[in-house]
Amino acid sequence: MDLLPRSPGEFGSARYWDRFFRQRGQRPFEWYGTFPELCPVLHKYVRPRDKVLVVGCGNSELSEQMYDMGMCEDIVNIDISDAVIRQMQERSGSKRPKMSYLQMDMLQMDFPDAHFQVVLDKGTLDAILTDEEEATLAKVDKMFAEISRVLQVGGRYLCVSLAQAHVLKKAVEYFSQEGWVVRVHQVANSRDKQQFVLPVFVYVMTKFRKIPGSAPQILEICAEEQDKPMRVESAERLVAAVKDRQHYALLCSQLSKTPCGEQVSLDLCDKESGRPRYTLHVIDSPSVKLSRDNRFAIFIIPQGRETEWLFGTEEGRKQLAVSAGFGRLVTVALHREQHYEGMAAIQAELSGKVMELAPPGLPARQQVPFLSVGGDIGVRTVRHCDTSPLSGEYVVEDVKGDGTCYFRRLIFLRNRNVVQSEARLLASVPLPGQKKRRKDKKKPSPAEPPTAIDKSYLCCEHHKAMVAGLCLLGGPDPLPGTPLSVLVVGLGGGSLPLFIHDYFSQAHVAVVEIDPSMLEVATCWFGFSQGDRMHVHVSDGLDYVAKLAAEAPAQYDAIMFDVDSKDLTVGMSCPPPAFVEEPFLQKVKTILKPEGVFVLNLVCRDIRLKDSVLTTLRGVFPLLYTRHIEGEVNEILFCQPSPEGRRDPTELGARARVLEQDLQQPGRPWDSSYALADMLQAVKIL
Repeated sequence: MDLLPRSPGEFGSARYWDRFFRQRGQRPFEWYGTFPELCPVLHKYVRPRDKVLVVGCGNSELSEQMYDMGMCEDIVNIDISDAVIRQMQERSGSKRPKMSYLQMDMLQMDFPDAHFQVVLDKGTLDAILTDEEEATLAKVDKMFAEISRVLQVGGRYLCVSLAQAHVLKKAVEYFSQEGWVVRVHQVANSRDKQQFVLPVFVYVMTKFRKIPGSAPQILEICAEEQDKPMRVESAERLVAAVKDRQHYALLCSQLSKTPCGEQVSLDLCDKESGRPRYTLHVIDSPSVKLSRDNRFAIFIIPQGRETEWLFGTEEGRKQLAVSAGFGRLVTVALHREQHYEGMAAIQAELSGKVMELAPPGLPARQQVPFLSVGGDIGVRTVRHCDTSPLSGEYVVEDVKGDGTCYFRRLIFLRNRNVVQSEARLLASVPLPGQKKRRKDKKKPSPAEPPTAIDKSYLCCEHHKAMVAGLCLLGGPDPLPGTPLSVLVVGLGGGSLPLFIHDYFSQAHVAVVEIDPSMLEVATCWFGFSQGDRMHVHVSDGLDYVAKLAAEAPAQYDAIMFDVDSKDLTVGMSCPPPAFVEEPFLQKVKTILKPEGVFVLNLVCRDIRLKDSVLTTLRGVFPLLYTRHIEGEVNEILFCQPSPEGRRDPTELGARARVLEQDLQQPGRPWDSSYALADMLQAVKIL
């Protein structure tokens, strides 16, 4: 039995619908949205004494159920099909005397103006607005004009729809321009017997008298689980918000049927602000042997640790999922702009939502464990936030690391999963959540910022490798006491130049930083200071090097580039492409002493671009070593202008061991994790 129309235009034909309902018979036909699903929304906008008009009623049971449940009795149902109207009069006439069925074209209704408090449309707009042809849009305009005419001021037009983008956009733009309040509700789907993968929405258009001039539009959206509507600024944003929910529904449907081959990520947003509150990653581990109890788990990443390799990279999360021993693991990262009460509150907030991401075959009412490191949500305290014209929004925050260590971090919010700079805080300074260890009776102020920075500690692995690169400098004398002239391009928090300044007592360090805000951050929050052997030049590194090359060549023993790119569209985030172009590299070589070393922190995900950079470097510097930082994208390149200083990795490792011994002076802290020898023994000669 073929009930589908030959063309979309037949949806507006009385002949098609007469044939449809004759062939279907007495069985009710529901396009989508059952009464139990729609009831919570209808209860908000339909009052028992309202006079309700249902347009395009078909043989749906919705009106009958509203009547029988006592929601409303004064209901007029109209449809273009005479066949279905006779069918419904026969089915419902004697049982529901206050409800009527009339054969009528909703484009030309016989009712007087302002006759109804509610107009209810379940799928009719979707059936008519099948395309955006001029004739179709004219028909829809006529439909909307008639609905507007028969509704009282303060009345509601409730439209049940699948919210295709062109349908929603048309309805929102038409009624908002008429001065109506537009609100879109997402309907809670019946998850046991879901007919449609796509969610169902109800547009609620409330009629107001049109105010002359440009009155502000009131556009709102309500997610299925929330009561309070969220205001949006434009029809485009409302359509986009609905589209996000449709994509989420499709994703959940897909995840409930098949394992995901690739990791899936999504944001769950705050109900009040609409800003991301949780970032979720779904990881399936086919290698895990499944039992009843290890199919599904949720892992809460402690605050401040979302940038670590194990939690912040795809490979790290794969390893985490396998180590945890679950077939599907959902990792949850917490956002710094949000407030969280604790693990129990997060579990209560997320438990319903994450079950929508459950794997196929999960037993009904299966209890899903929430996991974390140490059983808590970590500690994150934002110390400072500001906006720089060059670097954009940034924050300085203190976080609790693994164990009892605390760290201070600089994060650029345009790339919030990357730690720009990091320093370890001295353990003597108490932080929120840390037990006080001081024996004196004086209590520290809760607002007192922990400004004691451990300047002896290098947090970043690539900084350790860059320091180890100084072993490439020739000469029999111990490096720490040898006069050195070092140029560092890129200040950040200042930990790299500070370490060189403090541990190499004869080193004179010049730092070039393009952003004056970063100098202020480094000074105020990371313990950086200038002096006789440390000077910062606020300048573009490109201009500064070019000026030096023209005025004073061959003056630096070591030049280090640790500068990020502001252009996130390029597959290389460090350094900016202009810093590795051949003409500029020639200028770098000009200001480097013949036996010196140029150290470059390269972060490049684009393989072709990376190969091009290496080719260019080899063309300028005959001797090139590379050291990949394990678990990171960073690769440290050691470049020398003369091939005569070539040393094999074993010799470099031996020189690094000597350097470590020289640096470990009495009263000077040294951390065994520096492992400078290991850094250099793993280099490759290109």
